[in-house]
Amino acid sequence: MRFRLVVAISPADAGRRVSVRRRLADGRFTDAVGVLESWSGGVLRIRRRDGSLTEIPEGDLAAGKVVPPPPSPRRGPSAP
Repeated sequence: MRFRLVVAISPADAGRRVSVRRRLADGRFTDAVGVLESWSGGVLRIRRRDGSLTEIPEGDLAAGKVVPPPPSPRRGPSAP
C-alpha cells in the first residue's frame, strides 16, 4: 500500500494548529503538532503544547495540514 503525502498548509495558516511530518536526514519521518507561529525565511516555527518551539526547514516538510484544537480537559464528577 502506498501513501501520498500532501502539504496542505501555507504561511497564511500562521496562528492555526497544524500537524506536520518532516523527513530526517536518515530517511525516517517525525511529526510535530502545535500552533504554526510563523513560516518565513524558509523555516516553519511550531509552538507545541508543552511550550517548546520546533523549527522545521521547509525543504524537510513531507506533509502538513490544519487540525482542530485539542479537546478540552475532562472534568471529573462534581464534589457534593
